[in-house]
Parts: sequence; C-alpha cells; structure tokens
Amino acid sequence: MATRSAAPAAGPSSGAAGDSKRWLILAVICTAYLMVGVDLTVVNLALPSAQEALGFADSDRQWIVTAYALPFGSLLLFCGRLSDLIGRKQTFITGLTGFAVASAIGGAATNFETLVTARACQGVFAAMLAPAALALLATTFTDPKEKGKAFGIYSAVAASGTALGLILGGALTSALNWRWCLYINLLFAGVALVGSLLLLEKQPKTGARMDIPGVLLASGGMFCVVYGFSNAADNGWGTPSTWGVLALGAVLLIAFTAWQTRATHPLLPPRVVLDRNRGGAYLTTLFVGTGIFGIMLFLVYYMQTDLGYSAITSGVALLPMLVFTAVGANVSAIKLMPKYGPRPLVTAGLLISAAAMAWLTAIGVDSGYVSHLLGPVTVVGVGMGLIYGAALRTGTSGVGMQDAGIASACVNTGQQLGGAIGTALLNTIAATATANWLDSHAEGKPSSEQLHLAAIEGYTTVFWWCTAIFAVGAVLSGLLLRPGPLPAPAAAPAAKPAEQTAAASS
Repeated sequence: MATRSAAPAAGPSSGAAGDSKRWLILAVICTAYLMVGVDLTVVNLALPSAQEALGFADSDRQWIVTAYALPFGSLLLFCGRLSDLIGRKQTFITGLTGFAVASAIGGAATNFETLVTARACQGVFAAMLAPAALALLATTFTDPKEKGKAFGIYSAVAASGTALGLILGGALTSALNWRWCLYINLLFAGVALVGSLLLLEKQPKTGARMDIPGVLLASGGMFCVVYGFSNAADNGWGTPSTWGVLALGAVLLIAFTAWQTRATHPLLPPRVVLDRNRGGAYLTTLFVGTGIFGIMLFLVYYMQTDLGYSAITSGVALLPMLVFTAVGANVSAIKLMPKYGPRPLVTAGLLISAAAMAWLTAIGVDSGYVSHLLGPVTVVGVGMGLIYGAALRTGTSGVGMQDAGIASACVNTGQQLGGAIGTALLNTIAATATANWLDSHAEGKPSSEQLHLAAIEGYTTVFWWCTAIFAVGAVLSGLLLRPGPLPAPAAAPAAKPAEQTAAASS
C-alpha cells in the first residue's frame, strides 16, 4: 500500500490539508477543458455568418476547421511530453493564455487570412492545454475514491463539451453575431487563468527528456493523417492529396514506432501503450471519436435541414444526451470502476451506443422528436457516460509522473484521430448513399420530397455504420482490457526514488 509520504509526487496540492484546494483545481481544469470541447463545435455553427461577413469562398470554408485540426492533432504527443519536461502548470497556463489570445484575434478578424491564422494558433495552444489538463487531474488526486469522483466530473465535461458547443453556438449566433462564438472563450479562459495562477503550484521536474527525432516523425505523421482524412472529406479519396498524404503519414508513423524501440529517451515510451488497459483505453477513444460524429454531425444536419429545427433548437434537443452523459460518467467512475474495472463498462457503453445508433435508423421525413429522437439521444448519453468515465481514468492509470503528460496526450490523440477519420469516412458514406438513392429513385430533376428522402437514406446508412463501429470497438476493447478493477497505486509503475525525494522536498 502506498503511504502518504509518497503522495506528494503528485504535487503540493495532494496533501491532506489541501482537500478543498484540490477540488478548486478540478474546477479550473474542467473550465479550461470545457472551453476546448465547446470550441470544437461552436465555431462550426458560426461558419455561414463568418463567411458572409468576411466574404470568403465556399472552397475556403473548410480551412476554418482544418486549420484548427491540423496543429491540434499533430502536436499532441509533442506537447504531452513537453508538459512532462517543463512542468504541467507552465504548459497549462501557456496553452490557456495562448488559446484566449488566439480566440480574441479570431473574433476581431477582418479578413479570411487572419481568421485562419487565429484558428491555427488555437489548435497549437489546444494541443498544449488538453494533455496538460488531464495530466494535472491524474497527478493532483492520489486517493482512489477522490480520483474516481474527480474523473467522473472531468469525464462528464469532456463528453458533453461538443454538444454544449452546439447550444452556445446557436444562441450566440442568433442573439449576437458569429464573433461571439470566439469571444466566449475569453470568459472560460479568464476564469481558468485566475484560478490556475492562484491555485496551481510549480511541480517538480520529472526527469523527462525530449526525443527530437521522435517529435519530427510523430508530428509529421499525425499531420499527414489528419490532413489526409480532412482532405478526403472535401475532395474525395482518389486524389493524390488524399491517398498520397495518408500513405506518407503511415510511413512516418511506422518509422516513429520503430524508432521508439531504439531511442534512449523515447517520446512515447512503449511501456505506456503496451499495457493492455491503457492500450484498450486509447483504442476506445479512437472508436468513440469516429462514431460520435454520427450524432454530432449527421443528426444535427437531419434536425436542421429536414425537420426545420433552428440551430439553438437542435442544440437543446441534445440536452438529454448531456444530462445522461454526466450521470453515466459519474456513476461509472465513482460507483462501478472500483468494483468492476474498465472492461465491462467500456464494453457495455459501446454496445449501448451501438443500440442507440441502430434505433436512430428509424427516422423519416416527418419524425417527431419524442417518438423518434428522444430515446436514442438519451440512450447514447448513457453509453458515452459509461465509456468516458472508464476510458479517461484508465488511459492515465499506472504511469509514473514522468509519463503522465504523454499518457494524457495519447487519450486526446485517439479522440482527434477518431474525429478526423469519422468526418471523412462518414461524409463519404453519406454522400454515396444519397447519390445511389437518387440514381435509383429519381428521374430527371428530383423533387423536394425526393431530396429529403435521399438525404435521410444517407443519414440512416451512416447510423448503421456507426452501429458497426461501436460494435467492433466493443469487441476489440473487451478483448484487450483486463478483467477486474485497475491495479492499486502501489502496483503501478511509480516514480523513481530520486523523483519522489525531489517532489517531497519541493
């Protein structure tokens, strides 16, 4: 059993006298991460208004999203190790401040170039902020019961941020204008920045070192993968800018994997990902990131274009998912994880989500919210809550302080890769299903009703694919994750004695 004297390895806030301080730190972490989660969707709703105001072409609109996704996805591993190297507090505050400044510049943009540059800077600082936030959480709470509660709260925030962005985006765009979809980040950042300056204390050096060749290979490979999938969503799979870039990304990532087995100080130590539980958690976030776009993208399309919901109404329609995600995440992390471990929770969550997506295939042209949407939205919220409550904690479990940042980055990398894959794959599937329906049912110019029916064919095909994605994820995660509860802290790879001594003396 780990003694209290070893607990300061998590930082000064871990002592018994700091109970209330730890929960305030959690509030700061959640506020910052909520900002990142909200930003993923809130700007999407502002795009039509921003395009009208700044006068850029339809072909340029994708870059408002892609400029953010590219640095975010490609720099996560580097920034995760950077937080281990220079300290999580420093990385967290730098990412938070930079994200706020970039948001202010984007909100005040007077042309397309400024907005795209601001979005790219947001992506860079989000890559610093996201893994540092999760690493701070993992190292601040050392008591297993407290850690379960903390991860339950954090998981609810992480899982519901994108849906909340839909609500905020609709409200801000309708009541004010598109610029406030970026300015809203200043509110989140201001609260989190004041809290972090007052509450976070400088953490001891962990002994981590930067693997420069690994950084170049990993960042280059991730950049190519994210860009390739983003390009496929808009330009198709047959262009060299899609398959050629994806092939280059695969080569770079294979080279990165080989290098990590030889590097003296690897960027991503094999011990982090080869653990069955952590590897299963990272795989889970990949499948969830891919499949959740069936809800966040295509269900919103359906509600707005076929049922005539406004932006804010479609966001409010997802509120049951937020509520049940929060409840499920807390029950999962606090009550169920200590007894059963991650395997039954992740497997059940993915299967429940698969069932919800299959339920959504019953939608039609005139479906009612209560009769066709409320049930699946609620059920998928329960599934997401079970998944996030288990996967986020498992992805950072059993690592020493020197690896907390990179382990946290792996969780976020799975989500980002999944999002890029999901956007490209599901967009292609929907477009193909819609075109095939029109070819077989419409002669000449299709009627308005036929266009709606064709679109719904695309949506339901996507929902069936999401069902399969979640089901396959359930099988693979169930096979990979170990049965039983997570090992006790004393059984996990701990920090080296010299690191614990430095932590205790800080």
